[in-house]
Amino acid sequence: MFEKKWQIFIRSFVENEGYKNVLLGFKNTAYIAVFGFLIGICIGTFVAIVKVAGKQSKVFKWISKIGDIYVGFFRGTPIVVQLLLLYYVIFPLAGVNIDKLVVAIVTFGINSGAYVSEIMRSGILSVDAGQREAGRALGLSYPSTMLRIVLPQALKNSLPALGNELIALVKDTSVAGFIAVFDLTQAFKLIGSSYEFMIPYLVLALFYLVIVGILTVIIKMIERRFAKSDK
Repeated sequence: MFEKKWQIFIRSFVENEGYKNVLLGFKNTAYIAVFGFLIGICIGTFVAIVKVAGKQSKVFKWISKIGDIYVGFFRGTPIVVQLLLLYYVIFPLAGVNIDKLVVAIVTFGINSGAYVSEIMRSGILSVDAGQREAGRALGLSYPSTMLRIVLPQALKNSLPALGNELIALVKDTSVAGFIAVFDLTQAFKLIGSSYEFMIPYLVLALFYLVIVGILTVIIKMIERRFAKSDK
């Protein structure tokens, strides 16, 4: 029985050129994960800086409240709901006609930004406050002190948590099919459309395991490189 299911899978994957769909799905998954993570880094870092500054300045205090609302919403609602809201509600109401892959990238980026903001905030707070004070004493502005002194150290301190966020983002891309984005999961779902889903879904799980394994190795290599620089 298992051998028969395997033969059906091979026929769909090779003879019926299902591998082309897998390559397309992998490309879209990579786009969503990589660009979403980069957007998340930018948004999350900005929100983290504002939230830290909000404790020291009345001007930033109210802006940091907006950041709290943003983080609370995107951490408190499922990513699927956020995808559906942006694709079927927010963009149509704004009159914006946008490709669903771009919607997925934006949604995952904004969602990741909420988590990255807390990661980066912890990283910033882990840097000794005396270094910020020293930067200001040397005549650097608050933004310059953050960019030149604090953020590089905060990024290094936050690297393991950021790596985990990237891995989580890769796995979360499997729900992009809710707005008809053709990702890796959808590719294997199409291969299993002949009512033989056992093997395609097992291979799909293996694909994600391999991707996550490769990312884990790369992240550990970067961590070791940073650790050597400390010595």
